[in-house]
Amino acid sequence: MPGPKTNERPGTKAVLRHSRIAPNKVREVLDLVRGKPAREAEAILRFSERDAALVVGKVLHSAIANAENNDDQEGEELYVSACFADEGTTIKRWRPRARGRATRIRKRTSHITIVVSRMPAAELERIRARRRAEQLAQRARRVAGARKAAGDTRSRAQRRAGVEMEPEATEPEGAAEPAAVIEPEAEPEAPAEPAADAEPGSAIGADDQPAAESDNVGGDAEEDL
Repeated sequence: MPGPKTNERPGTKAVLRHSRIAPNKVREVLDLVRGKPAREAEAILRFSERDAALVVGKVLHSAIANAENNDDQEGEELYVSACFADEGTTIKRWRPRARGRATRIRKRTSHITIVVSRMPAAELERIRARRRAEQLAQRARRVAGARKAAGDTRSRAQRRAGVEMEPEATEPEGAAEPAAVIEPEAEPEAPAEPAADAEPGSAIGADDQPAAESDNVGGDAEEDL
C-alpha cells in the first residue's frame, strides 16, 4: 500500500498561493529545511542569501503559529514534516524584437505549502537530553569562573574530599625594607665680605700682626741706648 500523499500528511500546514517567484527557485530553498526542527529551519532561512528564503521563512512562521494557536502544540517540539512548491498561474507578456517580431515572456508563480508536525517521542527525548547537557555545561562554566575569581584552585576531587583551601602566603609587616630617605644637598657658604674701614690693598688688619714683631722692635731700641 503506498504511503500518504504529500498534501495529505498529518500536521499543521500553511499555504501561500500565487507567489510571484518561480517554483524551481523555491524548491532549492525548501530542500534546505525539509525534515529539520522548526527552530533550526527558521535559523537556516534567516541566514540564507537566496531571495526565496524570505518568502519561505514567512510561510514557515505562519505554520508554526497555526500549530501553537490552533492545535495547542509547543514550537520547540515541531519539525518540518513536508514542504513543496507547486506551479501556479503563468503570467504572459510580450517583448518586441528585431524585424517586427515579438518574444513571449513567462512570469511564473508558485503555490508554497509547508507542513509541521510533532516530533517522535524518541527524538524529543534525545533533544531534551542534549539541551540538559548544554545547560549543565553552561552552569559548570559559570561556577568555575566564579571560583577562579574567588581564588579557589582546588580540583573537583579535592572539593568532594573536603580539602580546605591553602592560605595565601603573606609577608610580615616588618619584612619590607624602609624606603631610603634622600637628604637635600647642603648649599655652599658664601665668602665673608671685607670690613668697610679696612684699606683697599690690605688683606690683614693691624691687630692681626704676630706678637714676635713687636718684641723685636723693643729690643732694637734698647741696643741703641
